[in-house]
Amino acid sequence: MATQEVVEAQARPDSSRGKNEARRLRVSGRIPATIYGAKKAAVAVSVDPKQISRILHSEAGHNSIFDLKVGSENTKAMVVDWQYDPLKGKLLHIDLKRIAMDVKIRVKVPIHLAGEAPGVKTQGGIMDQVLREVEIECLPGDIPGHIDADVSKLMFGEVLRVADLPHGGKVDFITDDQQTVAHVTAVKEEVAPTPEATAEAAAAAPAEPEVIKKGKQETEEEGAAPAPGKK
Repeated sequence: MATQEVVEAQARPDSSRGKNEARRLRVSGRIPATIYGAKKAAVAVSVDPKQISRILHSEAGHNSIFDLKVGSENTKAMVVDWQYDPLKGKLLHIDLKRIAMDVKIRVKVPIHLAGEAPGVKTQGGIMDQVLREVEIECLPGDIPGHIDADVSKLMFGEVLRVADLPHGGKVDFITDDQQTVAHVTAVKEEVAPTPEATAEAAAAAPAEPEVIKKGKQETEEEGAAPAPGKK
């Protein structure tokens, strides 16, 4: 899915590699990135993390296709990998891939459940979504924001598979057709323990070690006995 976003990247010299240089780059308000693909050499660049975050949090997310400018080079690109600071949640590094709009690519897109399953509404079951994204192949301009999975006819005990998702058109599914997307299952009830089970558990609990009891008794007796040399 193409966006109107234009990302301007600045080339980094080889001398700017390393953790210290990357730290200085982040302090200046940019993050290190690598561009590759389209049978061209990989290029080390820096980008604005706020702009990349905006792309990653858009409707198309990391599948967004945007214009990438590096000096005189202007190409279509997408984010293929990214790293966050686990404590601060800030972007640390990203990988960008050059995209040819006339060449099919494989991407993963999220699956959204659509409709209300009668197995949940009238039969008291619960909806369990097993697969949350599916791998597809298509031209970059045809990447959907998500795939709708219709569960409006799903009864208790029935399974919705990848084969049941809307096929055809400009998108080919790569994920196995028989893989489960969602199904309606029973609600697991917590059974309260019976008095007999409680009694058995208490009986099975380890008793206080005899050596500890004996030690306590000896200590008490020693404390009661007169000190040596005193009558």
